[in-house]
Amino acid sequence: MEKQKKTLVIGVIGADVHAVGNQILYHAFTDAGFNVINLGVMVSQEEFINAAIETNADAIVVSSLYGQGELDCRGLREKCDEAGLEHILLYVGGNIVIGKQPFEEVEKRFKAMGFDRSFPPGTAPEVDIAYLKEDLHVED
Repeated sequence: MEKQKKTLVIGVIGADVHAVGNQILYHAFTDAGFNVINLGVMVSQEEFINAAIETNADAIVVSSLYGQGELDCRGLREKCDEAGLEHILLYVGGNIVIGKQPFEEVEKRFKAMGFDRSFPPGTAPEVDIAYLKEDLHVED
């Protein structure tokens, strides 16, 4: 019997149109054995949630590069909970805040917003993949 692949919903949140990193993550996650639903760029919170419900996703991976990620991500966990996605894994990464800020502080703010993990700009996809496998209990 084949193991069920874990499903990830990925996309670039808000008014952000940076597509290159999103494509890199899509290919890296797919190559790592995940079922990846790529929503592309300029994705609303509702689109992430609807796609997660439709596909019975295990995680939502939000990217942002234009610096507004903190604003765009506010309330996402609460909306997930309201939609019955209380246990969905929430990841965020990229250039998710304006200006240079110590990432430890940024990470604390995103944790407080209900994100399971956040990643600074330039994080290699292998780092995300390792955490996804750990958090979703995927065996190699």
